[in-house]
Amino acid sequence: MSSDLKEIFTGGTQAPAPAALAAKVRTLAPSMTRSMQRVAEAVAGDPAGCAALTVTGLAERTGTSEATVVRTARLLGYPGYRDLRLALAGLAAQQQSGRAPAVTADIAVDDPLPDVVAKLAYDEQQTLADTAAGLDMAQLGAAVTALAAARRVEIYGVAASGLVAQDLAQKLLRIGHIAFAHSDPHLAVTNAVTLRSGDVAIAITHSGSTGDIIEPLRVAFEHGATTIAVTGRPDSPVTQYADHILTTSTARESELRPAAMSSRTSQLLVVDCLFVGVAQRTYETAAPALAASYEALAHRHSPRTTR
Repeated sequence: MSSDLKEIFTGGTQAPAPAALAAKVRTLAPSMTRSMQRVAEAVAGDPAGCAALTVTGLAERTGTSEATVVRTARLLGYPGYRDLRLALAGLAAQQQSGRAPAVTADIAVDDPLPDVVAKLAYDEQQTLADTAAGLDMAQLGAAVTALAAARRVEIYGVAASGLVAQDLAQKLLRIGHIAFAHSDPHLAVTNAVTLRSGDVAIAITHSGSTGDIIEPLRVAFEHGATTIAVTGRPDSPVTQYADHILTTSTARESELRPAAMSSRTSQLLVVDCLFVGVAQRTYETAAPALAASYEALAHRHSPRTTR
């Protein structure tokens, strides 16, 4: 693993707080090897029990090796297993105090509608909390800086991610920035060719492996634009062409809740963070632009008088 990629995974040399541990496990587990997944699932599922185990004990419990346990700890952002055990003890204490609710069950086909609402609401809240906990503030700040100064912004996304791309584009347009969202891969590439230094290209893809999104970001990257990837897989192919990586989280996927649903929720949070950050940096021009857009649409929201 390169030093840059390791920085992305671990968030730097500072180990994550206990509250962020579960979020990191949920975010990174899909990209781990199966043996590392077993370790990650064990520590997330039973932090108190695992905190009491030595590195040998956890390896035996998960059917892995001591080396795998140590690699998993480091991937999660801890210098060594001892640091992971301390975080597990902290997480266990939080759960016992009632601040970490138990994970709800998947939605069943015969669930009553009130149960469906409750389960979806919990999963949405967990997804947002995990995404917020896992966001690299340095990466986010750099992305905001680039967007605030951008001559032009191109945003790529397809399907559910395409809707998120459109949301960001219209938000930026309302505060006076030139922004375009592309879901057509041909248009995305032909527009990416015209980008230069001072422009920004953003790829929104949960899997990070969608070819129709990777290609225009690569073209933009090669033409000197600042590139940003919003993805749930920080080690995915799209990150090869990203100057800044913003990692999203997702709720557990099930038959009635595909990944696209929860990934959209976390992507929208990141989009809102970018938008608000840019609006803050450009407040002198953003505030009047927003006021003008509200005024231009005000008559459309006024009650119509009947004759």
